[in-house]
Amino acid sequence: MDLITPEFGLVFWTLITFLVLLFILRKFAWNPILGAVSERENGIKKALASADKARQEMENLQADNQKILKEARAEREAMLKEARELKNKMIDDAKEEAKEEANKLVAQAQAAIETEKKAAIADLKAQVAALTISIAEKVLGEELSNKGKQEKLVESMLDDTSLN
Repeated sequence: MDLITPEFGLVFWTLITFLVLLFILRKFAWNPILGAVSERENGIKKALASADKARQEMENLQADNQKILKEARAEREAMLKEARELKNKMIDDAKEEAKEEANKLVAQAQAAIETEKKAAIADLKAQVAALTISIAEKVLGEELSNKGKQEKLVESMLDDTSLN
């Protein structure tokens, strides 16, 4: 039972040893221990501040990336729109040029047809006139004996009638 209830001397010397040890620790070890704890606390605070700063920078970078992506998309859309407009303009210009060329060819063909028509009418008139003179000459040759009278008659008939 001596172990369960300590004697006064043992408690006294244990208390004295504890106080001496406490004094020595306070004099020599307490400040370095508190400095190390304080230094560790400051290190943790700096690490947390650095982590917050890195998180804030990461958020800023993400916002900048989103902004850059949005600008790139807008620029891409503008370029595509410009390309579509340029394509449509080129197609419209080509259609207009083809239409003008077709109109020009149609006009040239109509002019050529009109020229050929006039030439054909002129040729037809000449053939009809020659045929008419030939027929009239034969008809009048039998009726008129004088060649001078025949020509006078034909000329007066030609003056009276005209072919259009």
